[in-house]
Amino acid sequence: MAERVKIVEVGPRDGLQNEKQPIDVATKVALIERLVAAGVTHIEAASFVSPKWVPQMAGSAQVMAAVPRAHQAKGVHYSALTPNLQGLEAALAAGCEEVAVFGAASESFSRKNINCSIAESLERFRSVTEAAQAAGVRVRGYVSCVLGCPYEGAVAPAQVLRVALQLREMGCHEISLGDTIGRGTPDATRRLLEACLRELPATMLAGHYHDTWGMAVANVAASLEMGLRTFDSSVAGLGGCPYAAGASGNVASEDVVYLLQNMGYETGIDLDALVDAGLFISQALGRAPQSRVSQALRSACVS
Repeated sequence: MAERVKIVEVGPRDGLQNEKQPIDVATKVALIERLVAAGVTHIEAASFVSPKWVPQMAGSAQVMAAVPRAHQAKGVHYSALTPNLQGLEAALAAGCEEVAVFGAASESFSRKNINCSIAESLERFRSVTEAAQAAGVRVRGYVSCVLGCPYEGAVAPAQVLRVALQLREMGCHEISLGDTIGRGTPDATRRLLEACLRELPATMLAGHYHDTWGMAVANVAASLEMGLRTFDSSVAGLGGCPYAAGASGNVASEDVVYLLQNMGYETGIDLDALVDAGLFISQALGRAPQSRVSQALRSACVS
C-alpha cells in the first residue's frame, strides 16, 4: 500500500487573502465544495482577523456556516487562522475544529506583519492556545520566513527551530514551516530541516513553500527525502503576502499532487477534479491558474 501524504489546502484563506478584488462568500464556499468533492480533507477555510487589516477575510463566519459538513464524518477538517482571543471566540462559535496561530522567524517581519516582536507575539498566542485546548480544539502553528526574510535576508535555521520549539511547548500539534518569500532552494531546505529534525519529529512538521523563484516543488521533493509527509498548498497557485512585496502564491496544489502521485505516494485527491476547482476560482478572479500542471493539461486538450 502506498505511503500517504497529507495535503493542507490553504487556497481559501492564504490564497485569497491577498486578492485586490472582492470575493463573495458564495464563491468561497463554492471553491471549498469543489475541493471537498476532489477529495481534499484538510482545508484552511477562513481567518478570524480584523477586516480592517485583511478585507478579503470579512465574512469568514458566513463561510464556515455554509461549508459542507456532511463530509466531516469522512475525515474532512476545516481550520481557521486566529491571531487573538477575539478571533478564537469567533472561530469556536463558527464551528472550527482546528485553529492556527502565526509567528515569524524574523524580527523585522514580525514587526511589519503583526506589529510586535517575536517574543511578544508568542506570548500573545499562549492565551489563544490555552483557551483553544481548553475548548477541545487543536492548534496549528505557522512560522514565517524560514528560508529568508524580505527585510533581513537570510534567516538562521537555529532561529527557526527556537520559534518552532516554543510553539510546540505551548501546545501546537503541528508546525508549518513557511518560505514566505519563496527564495528557498532544496539545499537550504535540507539544512533547515536537518536543524529542526534534531529536536522535532518529522510527523510534527509541514512544508509551506511559496513559488516566487520556481523552487517550491523542488523543495517539496527535498522535504520528502528528509521525512516530511505534510505539505501546505494552494489550488491554482493562489496567494502572496501583503507584507512581502513580490512574493508569489503558494505552491499549486495540482503540482504537488502530480508530483506525489508520480513518486508513488497516496493523497486521496482526484487530480482532474482538483484542476477543475482551480479553473473555477481562476475564472472567478479573471485570470489563468498559475499551476503548471493545469496549464499543461489545458494545452494538451487544445492541441
